[in-house]
Amino acid sequence: MSVTGERLPEGRYGRAAEARTDRGLVIVGSVLGAALLALVGWFGYDYIAGQKVSAELIKFDVVAADRVDVHLEVRKADGAKGYCTVRALAESGTEVGRREFRFDQAAPRLDQVVTLRTTKAATAAQLLGCTSD
Repeated sequence: MSVTGERLPEGRYGRAAEARTDRGLVIVGSVLGAALLALVGWFGYDYIAGQKVSAELIKFDVVAADRVDVHLEVRKADGAKGYCTVRALAESGTEVGRREFRFDQAAPRLDQVVTLRTTKAATAAQLLGCTSD
């Protein structure tokens, strides 16, 4: 006696409704995934294209117990004006000096040494960020 493949009675177990539900979930998931991808892309583009100023702390030199020289490189769009904030830190990590360096030059790249006055001896310098006007 051999067993042949028997088919289940059509419509009895609701396969068609289940397939429609699966297809609907796939469509909704695809639309939401595409929307999320577009949103992340938009935020990424806006972040990169919207930045008119970027800077990098090249090096710092502790000149005296009350002074630190900080070498900054600022890259900006032509004609952009703004400022960068730098700070000096003591060995404990507390802030011992802070200065806002203003730039109004028309050049797209600036190399500048900024002097920070400190209240105690500094062991590190940090670029907090730059903002355009």
